[in-house]
Amino acid sequence: MALVIEGEEHIAAPVEKVWQALNDPEILKESIPGCQSLAMNSATEMAATVVLKIGPIKATFNGEVTLKNLKPPHSYTIQGEGKGGIAGFAKGGADVTLTADGPNATVLKYAAKAEVGGKIAQLGSRLIQSTSKKLAGQFFSTFGEKVGA
Repeated sequence: MALVIEGEEHIAAPVEKVWQALNDPEILKESIPGCQSLAMNSATEMAATVVLKIGPIKATFNGEVTLKNLKPPHSYTIQGEGKGGIAGFAKGGADVTLTADGPNATVLKYAAKAEVGGKIAQLGSRLIQSTSKKLAGQFFSTFGEKVGA
């Protein structure tokens, strides 16, 4: 089952600061809902453990996150894939674009695609879509608060 989620977040910080935060594993870990651990394996690869509850299913996903198409400080693609045991799998990515909105503000736009399979996919597309939108919204709003603080 494939999903597409788009949105934007206004962040009270200059583009360079937002870019640095998008590449900071500590800020990413604090912003990702349910993230238990996030470790840099290289400048563009991270290992993550995330615990998510989707409807009646709670699963721990272990996976890899890769940063691609880096165009500092304006855009990149973040891709991830996680396995949640019998709950199934989730994989996806987001194209993230930063645009200056004056000297001390940034508009972050994202277009994310996700695919889920296994038991989770049986929960129905409406529940998965709404949960995915909520999680993406939580990530970007928490991220915006942390960076704009």
